[in-house]
Amino acid sequence: MASQHVVATTYRSILRELRKSAPSKRNVVNPLSSSFRTILEGYKQSGNERILEDVKNAVALMQASRQHKLLLDRYNPLVDLTAEERIHATARRVGLDMPVTHQAE
Repeated sequence: MASQHVVATTYRSILRELRKSAPSKRNVVNPLSSSFRTILEGYKQSGNERILEDVKNAVALMQASRQHKLLLDRYNPLVDLTAEERIHATARRVGLDMPVTHQAE
């Protein structure tokens, strides 16, 4: 069974990742943190190392997902544009300028 220090460190890392990755801070963090707290309390009672490893894997997944989103936004700036904006940005990138499209009134 892991020491109390390892359990506390794991729980703090969960809270840290939940704060960093939650889109709306207050609505999501409380239920998730209480769920993880319940899981870790179950680990303290049972002593099953598999539970602690699963929680550590969940932390690693949250870190990797957050890092993936950050890198996707950084190196693929066209990801959140509409189709027309994406075509216009691609044309500018190769040195062309898109003609102004006529909009029917």
